[in-house]
This record gives sequence, structure tokens and C-alpha cells, in this order.
Amino acid sequence: MSYLNPVRNITFDAHDPYALAQFWSALTGYPLEGSAPGDDEVLISSGQTGAPGLLFQRVPDAKAVKNRVHLDIQPPSGTRDAEVERLLPLGARVVDDRRTDDGLGWVVMADPEGNEFCVERSAVERGLVEPM
Repeated sequence: MSYLNPVRNITFDAHDPYALAQFWSALTGYPLEGSAPGDDEVLISSGQTGAPGLLFQRVPDAKAVKNRVHLDIQPPSGTRDAEVERLLPLGARVVDDRRTDDGLGWVVMADPEGNEFCVERSAVERGLVEPM
């Protein structure tokens, strides 16, 4: 028998699930789903059928090592560099800059609780969509 097991959510451990969900909501544009400060679990979702949500759950322990899994963010428009600059005042920080002189590469960033993610060149920069 062959079947698919779709990914329902990608789950982040967090000290403050609501605050971390607010950061990722601002990053992705996914709305918070019926949550409030102090909740132990907070979900954000694109609302698209089959697309996993991002679930933030309260845990007592701090992040101790590098993530073994991370998200790659590809802005749909604009540039990778503009997206990096947009995320800094939201609480992200640059962990490693892998941009190259020829305009390729990515930037490794961390969210306010230290979870790493990468910002890649935008869909426009990759020639996947026309600039708006």
C-alpha cells in the first residue's frame, strides 16, 4: 500500500509562543489563529489546503544547539537583501552571511528565540516571476 503522510504543522519550541508567533506572522504574512498572550500553543497558517502551519509550543528549556532543521525563506518579490533589512527591526539577527560577490548566496538569520532560518534570493531575483 502506498500513501502520503502530509505535514500538518512545523512545530517550534518556545519560551513565549505568542511573541514568537507574532514574529513569524510578520515574517510570513500568516495570521495568528485565535490565540492570546500567555497561551501554551499558538498556530499561524497560510490558510492554503495542504500547506503546513507553524505551531509554537511552550517549553521550559532554552535552545542549546544549532537547529537540525530550518526553514528557507524566499521572498515572492523585492530582494533578499531588502527582506533581511525588513526582518532586523522585527527582532531577527544575522547569524552568518553567505552572500557572494556575484549576488548569489543566502543569509542565515535567527528569530528572537534563536531558531535559525535562511533568507534566499527572491523569486524575482531568481527569474521565477516578473517584477511587479
